[in-house]
Amino acid sequence: MRLTRYMAGTAIAALLATQVFAQAAPRISPQSPAQSPAAGALDPAAEAAPAQPPLAPEFEMAEGVIATVNDQIITGFDLRQRMLMLIAMTQVQPTAENLPAIQNQALQALIDEKLQQQELVRYEVEIPDDEVNAELAELARDAGVAPEAYLRFLEDGGILPQNLREQVRTETGWRALVGGRFAARSRPTRNQIDQALRQIAEQASRPQYLIGEIYIEAARVGGQQAAMEGARQLVAQMVQGAPFMNVARQFSSAPSAQRGGDAGWVVQGSVQPSVQQALDALQPGQLSNPIPVEGGVYIIYMRDKREGAATNLVSLRQMMIAADDTAAEADVAAATARLEALRPQLDCDSILARASSEQGLLGADLGESDVADLAPQFQQIARTAEVGTVSGPVRTPLGLHLVAVCGRRAGGPQLPSTQQVSARLQNEQLSALERRYIRDLRADAMIEFK
Repeated sequence: MRLTRYMAGTAIAALLATQVFAQAAPRISPQSPAQSPAAGALDPAAEAAPAQPPLAPEFEMAEGVIATVNDQIITGFDLRQRMLMLIAMTQVQPTAENLPAIQNQALQALIDEKLQQQELVRYEVEIPDDEVNAELAELARDAGVAPEAYLRFLEDGGILPQNLREQVRTETGWRALVGGRFAARSRPTRNQIDQALRQIAEQASRPQYLIGEIYIEAARVGGQQAAMEGARQLVAQMVQGAPFMNVARQFSSAPSAQRGGDAGWVVQGSVQPSVQQALDALQPGQLSNPIPVEGGVYIIYMRDKREGAATNLVSLRQMMIAADDTAAEADVAAATARLEALRPQLDCDSILARASSEQGLLGADLGESDVADLAPQFQQIARTAEVGTVSGPVRTPLGLHLVAVCGRRAGGPQLPSTQQVSARLQNEQLSALERRYIRDLRADAMIEFK
């Protein structure tokens, strides 16, 4: 049974006392065709700079119950604490314009957290204090301070350390639960890995972009207009110095949020047209204006650009019958016929073993080579033959060869390995399963706003 009573955005906002802040973030106008896709440049040092103690904003909230999640309550105090946490973590300065977006994000996070805690109890997942302490120490390292100083930093912003500890405990337990339930299902198959590698090889000659992304999901924030307004406020704050990675972790709905919005290298043509236009226009170091897409809004941070990879690598194995330029035509014809007869029985796994088991045959693993460095007789096979196939007899000054194409990938020092592609696919699939899990929990939950 599902019971959800949605309240208008102004209902919870009415719990906030009107507050005039010393300096409101500048508003950014909606994009027009003449407007530059870039909102401004970001300071890379902001990501590594120690966090500054937040100013506790002077807003007030009702202390009573504002929502229930399967009969567990969320109070005004809980919401204020989570809002203060968001402000501290992101270094976003609260303004009259962005406070509703911060409030909504905090409330949605609290609802998800209640559902996660209930699942942890159901599956009897318990996180000991030493793991919580280790996670807190990691947060402190990210902020560039010692753990004790980090907790004081939060207290200066009005955040109770115990609230942070419980939040960290829930997040750690949830990761363990999701990993335990879905690790096997998220593991990519060999075919999926090979397909991804082939796609990378095919696209390697196209321009590539190293990007950070923030995706504001319209359904989560109250509609497309709210998503655009929230994105504008976030862009304004990041241009003023809020670290992109921190904002992405707290506000983005993309799978990359857990990595601080790091989407890695993307290839020209692999994203939506409106996003592609921004990628083409942005220069390294620039942050985009909000980019509306179906279902939400993107913010793109262009970290770097590069042209496509210049090399094409291929893995070859061969079976050979020696026959130099002085060999009689009859010997060459006999060698050709013998290899033609063997060819249907061969593949990458068997070609070397078969060559070593019969007299007169030579086998060799040629390893991985740039196609441009191969003998001219082998280049056409290396470029066009399907992976896993064996060529017909090829004549060279050394003899007759059967060539097995056992792998193909784009070259270049920055292109991913098989292990990296496998890890990326597993992370993407695990993130998708996690999002579906929490959506299902929300759909089945009784969520009521007071």
